[in-house]
Formats: sequence, C-alpha cells, structure tokens
Amino acid sequence: MTPQPHPWVKSSYSSQDGGNCVEWSPAHACAHGTVPVRDSKDPEGPALMFEPSAWSAFVTGLQAGEFPV
Repeated sequence: MTPQPHPWVKSSYSSQDGGNCVEWSPAHACAHGTVPVRDSKDPEGPALMFEPSAWSAFVTGLQAGEFPV
C-alpha cells in the first residue's frame, strides 16, 4: 500500500540518469509514525514501511560506510 497524499523526497544519491533511486516521505513519517520508502523509478509500486528507529539506524549505518552503496 502506497501512502498518500504526503509528498515524497528523493535520496541525495538519486540522479536524473537513473541509478540507485530511493524516495521517502518525511511528512507521512511524522503523521503516522512509520517511514515509507519506495523506488522512485516505480512511484505507483509498493512502499516498504519502517519503524523510525530502524530507518534511523539504517541511514546512520549508510553514513558510517557500513553498507556498500
């Protein structure tokens, strides 16, 4: 289920040329307490829903270089 009508924000790693494109909806996260994440190349496709603490830990791990990008 794709959350609506909250706006989606593209990852800073996304580019106009495709590649690793991820979007999330901070407004949905604030309103509903779950962080939706989707593939920006498939905006009508499904969204993964994360608990805020899990999403924060994932982003922190990415920033620390724990996961290859």
